[in-house]
Amino acid sequence: MNWLPRPASCLRALRRLVGAAGVLAVLGTAGQASAQSVIRDTEIEGVIREWSDPVFDAMGLVPADVEVLLINDPELNAFATRGRIMGINTGLILRTKTPGELLGVMAHEAGHIKNRHTLRDGAQNAAKQPFFMTMALGALAIAAGQPGAGAALIGSSQYFGTLDALRYMQSQEGEADLTGARALEAAGQSGRGLVEFFENFRSQEVFSDSRRYPYFRSHPLSSQRIEALRRPVEAAAHYNTPESPERIAQHTLILAKMRAFMDQPNATLRAYPESDASLPGRYARAIAWYRAGQTDKALSAVDALIAGDVSNPYYWELKGQILFEEGRPADAIAAHAESVRLEPDAPLLRVNLGHALIETGEAGNIAEAVNQLKRATVAERDNTMAWRLLAQAYAAQGKEGEARLASAEYHFAAGQEQQATQFALRARSLLDPGSMEWRRAVDIVLASGATQDDLSDLDRREALRRPATLN
Repeated sequence: MNWLPRPASCLRALRRLVGAAGVLAVLGTAGQASAQSVIRDTEIEGVIREWSDPVFDAMGLVPADVEVLLINDPELNAFATRGRIMGINTGLILRTKTPGELLGVMAHEAGHIKNRHTLRDGAQNAAKQPFFMTMALGALAIAAGQPGAGAALIGSSQYFGTLDALRYMQSQEGEADLTGARALEAAGQSGRGLVEFFENFRSQEVFSDSRRYPYFRSHPLSSQRIEALRRPVEAAAHYNTPESPERIAQHTLILAKMRAFMDQPNATLRAYPESDASLPGRYARAIAWYRAGQTDKALSAVDALIAGDVSNPYYWELKGQILFEEGRPADAIAAHAESVRLEPDAPLLRVNLGHALIETGEAGNIAEAVNQLKRATVAERDNTMAWRLLAQAYAAQGKEGEARLASAEYHFAAGQEQQATQFALRARSLLDPGSMEWRRAVDIVLASGATQDDLSDLDRREALRRPATLN
């Protein structure tokens, strides 16, 4: 994976900035009431990738190369960039009535990627204001960086739904529709959901531009377009293939989870009253009580969920998060450890565990935190929170060189090259020359713009400053 933020891949830099743990971790702009943000949640990400990866594969894309961002924004919108990054607003997800509708939109956006539809010039010169990333809503309640940490984003707000940033030509919309529909069919999925999604919003074509949802400003909708898509979809062999009960249940659950974290707790409790004995209802209420500070009720609700499905890692994750945020990190460890045992390939869960271990302040726990966080960074090299916590753990152990290197990795992943270089140079001076860590510090310095000659010159200057020794 390319770790260097580049203008052409600024949204990939965003992904690095928000590599954070937490139960529906939400990272957003500070001081903006309606600012867009990126959601990280292992459960929701896993469900969406489970659905979409076979479609990407059928389209001829490498699923691992398509980066899907979940954008915390109530507006109905989605986008794709030529950097193979796809963004889906929560407002769009929450307006889908079936899994097929959500998957259909994703297939359409992937169609833009497959067909190499380029962005209009305005998208490449979008706003360039620094982005201050913070965590909220059940995250670990820390700052993701300094006020300038998001400068590498190069104007995320333009990418996240402004009028002109992602406006494709009408012909490209039709091409993306058909490419998406063919991929759904090749993956054994019905394209009915894509057609139905557009049908649900057919009225958008008669609205003025200012009244349309952002998605239909950038993706112009017309009856002609819908009918052109309907014909091949209805003729396809899998058109009448029904949604699986499992997928319907997954869709209902992730919608409940999203609403519970994003709506006010009272609104969630009205939408999912205690008379609602369904799994989504019980899950949503547990989250709402947790967010409302009703810890005892939340823990009782989560314990009941665990009793019903002891092998669900996300129930354990939620329990650990509740305990952690109640100031009980030692009690949270067992729950987070169980979530990791059940889902060992999820780096975000390991970050949760590492954070709880660090907060106990015990030497043995800090050593285990280092182990968990190193494994998290191996799996997700751009996870800024993992690097920040790893720096904290190393510092607690008195390993200054390793701590400085982890801080360098943090800034490097966030696109803060100057800070990365400063920390890497300090780490280089403290680590054993020739060691793997020393070489990595050198790599960061060189990748941040310095040359080998610069390093050699620095070494000569440092040698001159050292006091002479007698032989």
